[in-house]
Formats: sequence, structure tokens, C-alpha cells
Amino acid sequence: MSRQCVVTGKKPMSGNNVSHAQNKTRRRFLPNIQSVRVYSEALDRFVSLSISVSGQRTLDHKGGFDKWIMDTAPTKLDASLRKIRTQIADALAAK
Repeated sequence: MSRQCVVTGKKPMSGNNVSHAQNKTRRRFLPNIQSVRVYSEALDRFVSLSISVSGQRTLDHKGGFDKWIMDTAPTKLDASLRKIRTQIADALAAK
């Protein structure tokens, strides 16, 4: 499982640990990635995603998973989310 958020695109960053004596050693800053199940009202089922906590807040702010995924361009979505986006588009067109 990659340490990348599918909503925000956050990835690990690199930097330095700096001690009081100004010794510098390399380290990684990892995003707060969580495995969550997001409910899709159009598909009437849960979708499992690996998203950061700030990505969860983004989904809430945009009005839910279905609204966010339909407002996002397909070229900006992860490959796994493009398939879900087409399923949601088909389900919304059928209603």
C-alpha cells in the first residue's frame, strides 16, 4: 500500500532531524494516511479508500464523496477512482 492520499495527493516528504547541537540527520515526514470506508449514495455501497485526515475533511467540506468525485476532473483522479467515477456517473444518469 502506497503512502499517498488519493484525495489530496499528499506523499512522504524528506527533511532533517536537527539536534540541539545542530547535528542534522535525514528523516521522512509521513502523511497521516488512514484506511476508511466512504459511503457512496449513488452506488448505495461503501468504497474503501486510503486517504489522509485532511482528505477526509476535504470530502466533508465539498459535500460528500459523490459530490467531490463528480466535481473533480477525471485527469486529476487516481486510476482506481476513475472507475468509481464512471460508475457513479452511470448511476446518476439512470436516476
